[in-house]
Amino acid sequence: MHPHSYNMVKTETIIAVANVPESSRFYQNLLGCKGAHGGETFEILTSGDTVILCLHKWGEHEHPTMASPNGGAANGLILFFRVDDLPAAFKNALELDASVEKGIHYNENSLKNQFTLWDPDHYYIIVSE
Repeated sequence: MHPHSYNMVKTETIIAVANVPESSRFYQNLLGCKGAHGGETFEILTSGDTVILCLHKWGEHEHPTMASPNGGAANGLILFFRVDDLPAAFKNALELDASVEKGIHYNENSLKNQFTLWDPDHYYIIVSE
């Protein structure tokens, strides 16, 4: 066993957004998750006991990678979510009038059905079964 190994590692992704409450509503409606923090500058979105995404207002708290959206921060990033009910999540996306890139389709690489869309801040999202 590696001397610095851990029993479990979890990631809590933080993305910068223009409007934290609006983005929070978008993700809650799309994925059926809950807001656990609330506020204008930061939100923690959870599913059960698991943090699935954190939202951070652009330019707050002096984080160098979240100073301004002009740097194209979403380039090179895919937000990937696994859900229990893919058709329900897709229905949610349509009801949100989200910018759907591709409807439910089979991904030959993952061997799963998925759909792709853009969030209000133009982050690219894959929702997979």
